[in-house]
Amino acid sequence: MPRAGRTTGVRPLSRKEARLYRPATRLVKPLRLPLLRFPMVTRAEILVLGLTAGVMGSLVGGLMLGIGLGLVVNNVHAGWVLVLPAAPIGGGIGYLLARRLARQLEE
Repeated sequence: MPRAGRTTGVRPLSRKEARLYRPATRLVKPLRLPLLRFPMVTRAEILVLGLTAGVMGSLVGGLMLGIGLGLVVNNVHAGWVLVLPAAPIGGGIGYLLARRLARQLEE
């Protein structure tokens, strides 16, 4: 049982011993990555893309859903033409916005 005030554990290495355990950094060649052809997308661009896709998609999809359901409730069955594709069209807007961002990065 160790006494109070006495340290237990491994003693620190001397300079001579530390030199033996030091990795041979001069023998390792630095890693050279090829230049990226396309620039990286920044966090701000992803944030703006997500916000605009969410807002535009919900506005367009919600408007189509609202008008279509209003027509269906009033016994105009042509409103189903607006109700059924409301969600896929809202998601398609997000896809188109992402493609526009990708096209801007290529330029």
